[in-house]
This record gives sequence, C-alpha cells and structure tokens, in this order.
Amino acid sequence: MSSETTRPTRSEAGDSARTFLVVVDKSAELRAALRFACRRVIYSGGTVALYHAVPQTEFHHFSTIGELMDHEAKTESERLLQQIAAEVHRQIGKFPELYLRQGDTLVELQKVIREHPAISMLVLGAGSGSEGPGPIISAISGKLAGKLDIPVTIVPGDLNLDRIDALT
Repeated sequence: MSSETTRPTRSEAGDSARTFLVVVDKSAELRAALRFACRRVIYSGGTVALYHAVPQTEFHHFSTIGELMDHEAKTESERLLQQIAAEVHRQIGKFPELYLRQGDTLVELQKVIREHPAISMLVLGAGSGSEGPGPIISAISGKLAGKLDIPVTIVPGDLNLDRIDALT
C-alpha cells in the first residue's frame, strides 16, 4: 500500500459523511446545481457544502486601498454564502458546511477537496449560453482532467426545478 493518504470510501465513512460540494458564484446556473445537490441529500443522506473563492486583489500601489478592497470583497462573499446557505436550509432543513477561501478559484477548490475527505461529489451548474459551460467546467474537462479524486456532476443550468426533482 502506498504512503499516500486516501480518502475513505462511502462504506468506511458512512452515509452521514457524504458531502455534496457546490461552487457558489453569482451565475444563474448555480440554482440548478444547488437544487440537484439538495435533492440528492434529501433522498440519499449526507450534507451540502458550499465553496467560494475570493480573488486576491492585485492592487499593490497603496496597501491600505488593497486591504480595503480585499475586506470589501470578503464581506460581499460572506454575504453571498450566507444567502445561499439560507436557501440550502430552506430546502433540506439543515445548514451547509461553508468553505470561503482567498486566492485562485481552481487552486483553492482542489485544496478544499483534498483537505476534507467527506466531500464525495462536486456539483456544478453548466452555463447554457454562448459563452460556454463556465470556467470551472472547462478546466475540469481540460487541464484538471483526472486530477480530482471525486466524481463531478454537471447539471445543465437551464433545467427547470421540476425536471431536476424528477432526475434526483
């Protein structure tokens, strides 16, 4: 057996440890991913976790201004996470785990998944517009292909709630 740390299997961790991680942003497709994850928890157990990364400010000329911009961005991100957490609570009756990181979204996402072995699935909403599915989905099917050790569920962002409920 290798010395590398492996994440427990579902049977080792138990159903209560199953966590569906949803990446939070301000996109319309977030609602589809969130609904899918919540319905999966209702029908199969586990919990929902929410992840959001605050980009690092590149404003270095005046440190005080950069610090203020970082603080405002973090405050706005915390507010967004709390709003989405309240929606999760309305849907499943319990609050989700929250992961707020500062830095590159993809790098920090990989760290969160590595650091929390109960996370068993990443749930993403895919954009349906001409701009494509979104940067995380593009990265997962490109440069991150095969680098995540959990399944990824991609929910079409334009699915209506009835269709999502029927699928879950």
